Amino acid sequence: MIQVQLIKELKEYIKTQRVSGKSIGFVPTMGYLHEGHISLVKQAREENDYVVMSIFVNPAQFGPNEDLGSYPRDLERDTKLAEEAGVDLLFFPQVNEMYPQDGGISIHAGAQANVLCGASRPGHFDGVLKVVTKFFHLVEPTTVYFGQKDAQQLAIIETMVRDYNFPLKVRRGATVREPDGLAKSSRNVFLSKAERAHAPIIHQAIQLGIEQYKLNQNIEQAKQVTTQHIENAISGKIDYVELLSYPNLTTDVSNDTTVILAVAVFFEKARLIDNILLDRKGE
Repeated sequence: MIQVQLIKELKEYIKTQRVSGKSIGFVPTMGYLHEGHISLVKQAREENDYVVMSIFVNPAQFGPNEDLGSYPRDLERDTKLAEEAGVDLLFFPQVNEMYPQDGGISIHAGAQANVLCGASRPGHFDGVLKVVTKFFHLVEPTTVYFGQKDAQQLAIIETMVRDYNFPLKVRRGATVREPDGLAKSSRNVFLSKAERAHAPIIHQAIQLGIEQYKLNQNIEQAKQVTTQHIENAISGKIDYVELLSYPNLTTDVSNDTTVILAVAVFFEKARLIDNILLDRKGE
């Protein structure tokens, strides 16, 4: 596995692959890899000739009171996992390499960023679009891979790729879970023993909410079932429980659209998110 930190070196390797006609699969991450990331690498490995992974804790998507400084990092461990998973090139730039200048031009996410996580994290998805736009230009991937757990992020990136004709495909990867249902997340390490015991209830609550929605398509009842299950059994504080259309993320939900039931819960040192998508076939 090739390891590079500099954009110049990255582009040299990418040029070689493109000249030889190889397809490039790209898995962007912020590191502290878990099975969810590895599943995306495996998907990219199956569908492409060459696999690139990035590890970059992007400061542009963190607010002033968020956990940029304490976000978990372990590059040595990540490097080993990436190589074992079949990554061909690992790109792990420093901040001054990715953002050497600021000319004042910015990218703004649209209405999709005003709900769910975006409602309490203003500017977060602007920062996400900033970094993925740079990565898309640098890596020039055939296909990029994002996990369904970060469903709002995925929807916004899909919209940007569609609306601005990025020459690549976006692949969705299913949420990878612990045996008890907790969605894999780099932030799970911040949970106390008691919080870790409570955390799987989030997924249980979403499942109950989805089953309620299947019965009568009543959005408020589905949200109420989800909320009550969490409040009755968990120590964390609910940030939101929402049922919206997907990927548009609006309240205009009809029987012929996919919907998302999404939840975010604050614990003492971590904020966990989870969701379930339900298509018009009830799957």
